[in-house]
Amino acid sequence: MYPAEIVLPMKAELVDGGFDELLTSEDVNTTLAKSGTTLVVINSVCGCAAGTCRPGVLMAVQNATNLPDRLTTSFAGFDVDAINQVRKHLMPYPPSSPAIALFKDGELVSIVERHQIEGRPAQVIAQHLISVFNEHCN
Repeated sequence: MYPAEIVLPMKAELVDGGFDELLTSEDVNTTLAKSGTTLVVINSVCGCAAGTCRPGVLMAVQNATNLPDRLTTSFAGFDVDAINQVRKHLMPYPPSSPAIALFKDGELVSIVERHQIEGRPAQVIAQHLISVFNEHCN
């Protein structure tokens, strides 16, 4: 598990941007059981999370016309129970940190895995997410 002094500022970046934290497996199950759309960002300490994932997600949320009903995040290597539960909902996709997933009525409708985040500018991630929001969020 990563030390809190490293993780907390990285968590704050999304929380300060309006994201609710999923800290337990119960939080995950309760949130994903709700009707409507839920964005789940699996946050991470890696460079691609800091350089493109978090900025891209925040850019998308700030510029999208259609937004998910709920914006949520959980931190890999820190919110262990929650991450393990999120990953069960992401099957058959392998564990990926960072990752960005959109659920609609509890069903996974879109996922952006680490290999789709690495090396891409935040603007490209934002534009992709905005198109996903336009397709699935009203």
